[in-house]
Amino acid sequence: MKKIILFLTIVLLSAPLFAQTIWKVDPNHSKLNFSTIHLGISEVEGLFNKFDVTIETNEEDFSDAVFTLSVDMATIDTEIEMRDNHLKSPDFFDVENYPVMTFKSNSIQQVEKNKYLLSGDLTLHGITKPVKMDLWYRGTIEDAKTKVSTSGFQLTGTLNRSDFNIGPGFPEPLISDEVKIKADGEFIKQ
Repeated sequence: MKKIILFLTIVLLSAPLFAQTIWKVDPNHSKLNFSTIHLGISEVEGLFNKFDVTIETNEEDFSDAVFTLSVDMATIDTEIEMRDNHLKSPDFFDVENYPVMTFKSNSIQQVEKNKYLLSGDLTLHGITKPVKMDLWYRGTIEDAKTKVSTSGFQLTGTLNRSDFNIGPGFPEPLISDEVKIKADGEFIKQ
């Protein structure tokens, strides 16, 4: 009986050590941007207006963080409705058949203080591929009044649209194969 009580005491006291902290994206202070080169001479930018990101971590410096992303592809916005509609069509994202893009990280490697290489699986246009992105942890602040903690991150990297069969009828230099990604986000501790 004493062994059971001792075991339960150890489990209860150590539970906080293994508890995951959840952070949810603040959509009012976050953006998911992309850019491509058009005709080899100009950069065209866009963003997605609706997405959700969750971070799960045990470490204060996020060195063990797992990022999970879900993007509503119908919310693509390049500030030109005709172009947005074309990007939603089967020529590119085929939003009717592939309405969501997802990402889940499977490793995070520190490369210097507050800078990481984030690796994971991206599913886009029905294709899942491993990707690597640079992640900058910009810090955490706590609101003096509400005691709510907010952390900031910037994610950058490049993808090849051909890896996901996006716009195969539009070769370079019409539209660059390489797509730059830049995401800035604030995350609220739950």
